[in-house]
Amino acid sequence: MGIGEETATASLSHDAPPSGERLAAAASVFRLLSDPTRLHLLWTMAQGEADVTTLTRASGASRTSVSQHLAKLRLAGLVDSRRESRRVLYTLRDGHLRRLVLEALNHADHQVTGEPPHA
Repeated sequence: MGIGEETATASLSHDAPPSGERLAAAASVFRLLSDPTRLHLLWTMAQGEADVTTLTRASGASRTSVSQHLAKLRLAGLVDSRRESRRVLYTLRDGHLRRLVLEALNHADHQVTGEPPHA
């Protein structure tokens, strides 16, 4: 394994016992993920950058609601935004969040479909 590979692998897993601060930060993320509209927005952004119009269409929520959810997600540091001409594009801040969102939805898929869980 090369130096770059070792660093990349190490950054995917943080195996130290969780401190109170880490547990509180993780719980805060789960609170934000507990809203179905926010989770849908995050799932959409897990597919790639998206503007408010795209996020509104994808989630079925009102533009006002999407904007409010995006403000919460930005304030919490879960999403980033950048301006491209007159549009603002939103994206997930990091790969950890992307994997968390996708795994949560994969887990939910097993619960909804009755498919047995993976080992």
